[in-house]
Amino acid sequence: MSRRFAAAALPLLAVLGTAAPAQAGPEPHTGDRLTLTVAGTGFPGTEGTYELTCHPTGGSHPEAQLACDRLNEVTVYGKDPFAPVAADALCTHQYGGPATARLTGTWAGRPVDAAYSRTNGCEISRWDAMVPLLPHTQATPTKPKSPYRDAAQP
Repeated sequence: MSRRFAAAALPLLAVLGTAAPAQAGPEPHTGDRLTLTVAGTGFPGTEGTYELTCHPTGGSHPEAQLACDRLNEVTVYGKDPFAPVAADALCTHQYGGPATARLTGTWAGRPVDAAYSRTNGCEISRWDAMVPLLPHTQATPTKPKSPYRDAAQP
């Protein structure tokens, strides 16, 4: 029985051995990949959905390199850079506007699903800590070149 199998398999192995190797597609992105959806900022050009890849930098985010740099700055081992405001946090009752953002994807090998708003002092601070990943929404007398850059940046 094994001789029959070998006799039948030999022609098949010969054909497979001469076949051209399969063309590999582009390498899948192995770095960090995030999808950002922004609404309600009041600034044209800041709302919509953007892709951001870091390590290497790419995507449709208008300030991709600055956003990746900021994420690298706030990423500390053992801390979640996207953590929500603690439920027992004491926050000022101020309203920073209707802007909202949703961030999903993978960062530092971990899944990300974070929501941002400007509904109180804590949420405003949390948002501002992520500029230029999130757009700068504060009204300033002289607007920065890009709302994704802090007004203090060149």
